[in-house]
Order: sequence, then C-alpha cells, then structure tokens
Amino acid sequence: MYQYSNSYIASPSFAETMDANDPLARFKSQFHFPKHGGNDVIYFCGNSLGLQPKNVAAAIETELTTWRELAIGGYFGGTNPWLHYQEYTRSTLAGMMGAKENEITVMNALTVNLHLLMLSFYKPTATRFKIIMEAGAFPSDQYAVETLVKHFNLDPETAIIEIKPEGGKKTIENSAIVTAIEAAGESLAMVLFGGINYYTGQLFDIQSITAAAHKVGAIAAFDLAHVAGNVPMQLNAWNVDFAVWCSYKYLNAGPGAVGGVFVHEKHATNIDTPRLGGWWGNDEATRFKMEKGFIAKPTASGWNMSTAQVFNTVNLKASLTIFEDAGMQNLRSKSIALTGYLAFLLEQLTSLSFTLITPSDPNQRGAQLCLFFEEKGKEIYQKMKDHGIIVDYREPGVIRVAPAPLYCSFKDVYRFYEILKSF
Repeated sequence: MYQYSNSYIASPSFAETMDANDPLARFKSQFHFPKHGGNDVIYFCGNSLGLQPKNVAAAIETELTTWRELAIGGYFGGTNPWLHYQEYTRSTLAGMMGAKENEITVMNALTVNLHLLMLSFYKPTATRFKIIMEAGAFPSDQYAVETLVKHFNLDPETAIIEIKPEGGKKTIENSAIVTAIEAAGESLAMVLFGGINYYTGQLFDIQSITAAAHKVGAIAAFDLAHVAGNVPMQLNAWNVDFAVWCSYKYLNAGPGAVGGVFVHEKHATNIDTPRLGGWWGNDEATRFKMEKGFIAKPTASGWNMSTAQVFNTVNLKASLTIFEDAGMQNLRSKSIALTGYLAFLLEQLTSLSFTLITPSDPNQRGAQLCLFFEEKGKEIYQKMKDHGIIVDYREPGVIRVAPAPLYCSFKDVYRFYEILKSF
C-alpha cells in the first residue's frame, strides 16, 4: 500500500510536491474532464456521477462491432461473448467489496435490486416484522422500505424504526445504532443502512451493525451506492447478508449504468433461497431446455432475471480495468490523504461560515466532505459553479465536496481552497 504524508501545508508548492510524488497521479489523464473557460473544471462530484474514462469509447465500439458483424452470433462469439457478460465484472468487484466471486453479480439498477433482494430476505411474521434504517436515508431507500412494508399490509409508522442523530448532531453514534437494534430484539426482521450517508458523508460501521443484527436474528443489508469504488469492504468476512450499489458514482460507469449485487454465499449457494426468478438466473445446464420449473444458479447470479445488459455494463467493465491497475487499497490510502488535505484547508478559511458535518475520523468517512451552511448555501454553490467548480447541493444547506482519488489531485484541492478564499 502506498503511504501519503499528512503533514499538510497550505501552499501551492506543497500540493505540487504531493502530486509529483503520487504514484496514482497518472490516472488523472485517463479521464475526460468538462471545461470551464477553456480549462478543466475542478471536478468534486464523483459521488453523484463519475467522469468518463477515456477507454470507454473503444470498449463500446468493440461491442458495436460484434453486433454489426455477428448479430445474434455475438452471444457466443466476438471479443466478449454476451452470454456471460454479467460475469466479466465479477472478479474485480469481488476484490473491491471483499467478497467471493460467487457472491457477486451485476444487473438492473440500484433500487430495482434493492426491491428484489428485500423481497427475498424480508419475511415478516406477526411478531418479527420491523426494519431499522437511518433517519434521513437517501429517498429511494426510504421509498423502497415504505412500499415494502405496505406490500405486506403493514403500517410504516409501526414497522419502520428510524435512528436519528442525538444531541443536535448531524451524524449517528454507532453505539446508538447497536442499542436500537438490541432494543428492537426479536421484533426486528431486517436492518437496512446506507454504507455512507449521502447527506453527511458518514461511513457506518458495517461490521458491528451486522453483528448486532444477527445477534437478535435479523437480516443485515446495506445500500453501498456511496461506498463502491470509494472504500474497500469485507462483506464476506463481516457476514453481511446482502448489499446493493450503483456503478455510476465512484465506479465511473456512466448515467444509469448497471447495478451491483452481493449475496453472502450462505444464501447464494442455497438454490432454495426465495427470489423472483427469470431466465438468466436459471441453471445454465437446463436453461435452453425451455421447460417449466425454475432452478436457480447456486451463486449471486441466481438473482439475474433478464438478458445481460451489454451496453449498460460495458462502461463498468472498461472502468474496472483502471481500478485493477490502480489497486483499491492504494486508492483508499490516497483518498484519506486527499480528503484530509481538503479538511485541513477548509479549516483555514475565514471568509465563509459553514460547519463540516462529516466525521473528522478518516475511518468514518470516504472521499466526501459535507459543508453545512446555515444560510446562503445555494448562493455559495452557484458561486462555485461560476468559478468552474463542480460539486453538488443537497437540502437543507449542504454542499457536498468529493475529491475522487482516481482522477483528482492535491493541486485540484488547493485551487478549490484558493477560489473559496475569494468569496
């Protein structure tokens, strides 16, 4: 693992030195940046949509060529036979997520996958039916859980327990989460948390949440949209039951790209684990017999339903080759240093009034810092855009700043700081 200095100095020469000594700096040139005034923007919005890797165009053209020259033959021939396209990303994703290859698949999109997996694992009874989630979770997760319990004719007011920050804080103490799980006890059917809260940037302790859920007999599930490609995971070792994520944020697979799924092998290898079946999840040995009777593949791919989404997966396949080259642990090491430098510089600012609500402990955050403005947040956000800074704004009052280590530099962070000093 590469090591980065954290003896920060608020100077352009320090940033230049850090970039000069950064073994991952070469990856910046492998991405397309939008322009502002003829120059590359400062792009700190990879937590919403990652930049386009330059290898994507050729990767798409490869599949277009196969389609053009082979047509239906592309399922069995060509550079990347389409029949198994969902498997081509599996190895790299397994390494990033701390999973075995048979626990990983890609399909559909994030919230679709969340619904499908929750239907597999949420089995409410008269006494065990509650779901715990963080208050202020991303709206899609809130909607998914709300409609799930309604599907079972349950009242969201009694079936859903939301854990809120205490004492006027913006983030949730891990001890409060564990205590709430213990208090729910045998009434708890599932815990569903975002791995990183989209609004605060807090990275939750997935291992301890999972252990607490299992101690009371509940399923431990996570939405890792803001984690995948950002923070290395150990989902198998932590015994997480299932997780889902998107691939258009830190994984740089483009808008609406295919979603990712982890199902722990204890469930994935059991073909009797409940699910909604489809042709692509059926045992390949019997798939083309065209007979009744769904027999699931004994892997996470047993949750695949439809034909592999080739043109919705090809960008992810291309982007993951860059992650393989860079190394997820190396990226995490740089991310801690880069985000730490951003935090350090923000603390030097006196011209703006805001509060950093993301945890200061690097082990409790990823490549994102959230600046909470009591007032004029949208005005400051617009000023940033006017100066070629791409970040995003979330109500109420938060500007999210995410220097993705794969294509952001220490110089980018310093330029951001210099611009903000002029506000």
